Amino acid sequence: MAFDKLKKMLGDEDDREIVDEESFYTIDENKEKPNNKEVANQMILVEPRAYSESQTIADHLKSKNTVVVNLKRVTDAQAKRIIDFLTGTLYAIGGDLQKIGPGIYLCTPKNVSVQGKISEGDEGKSKKGDDEIDW
Repeated sequence: MAFDKLKKMLGDEDDREIVDEESFYTIDENKEKPNNKEVANQMILVEPRAYSESQTIADHLKSKNTVVVNLKRVTDAQAKRIIDFLTGTLYAIGGDLQKIGPGIYLCTPKNVSVQGKISEGDEGKSKKGDDEIDW
């Protein structure tokens, strides 16, 4: 009788779910990934307005994202400091920096390879006449 009461409190063996050792230690992959995590391998466009934004760009690179940096909104001195900072960051993570236009740079982490090269606009062109506009 006491045994029956104990069985009722704990539940019948038939009612309990049997869990094997392998499924007990298996981790559900979906529960491990937080929803607010930034997805890696994105291309991010950045137009900094001050040198202080260099660290944000470096954080994107450390997260293995490609960054296109447009330096047209900063002074020449700030642009030089930003490029120096990013060059150091890219050296540390094994990345690469390429100029893709006047004041525009492509920063790639180690996991991204870039094919081809963009040449400077002045190569192979004849000298400008007085009536041509310099864009």
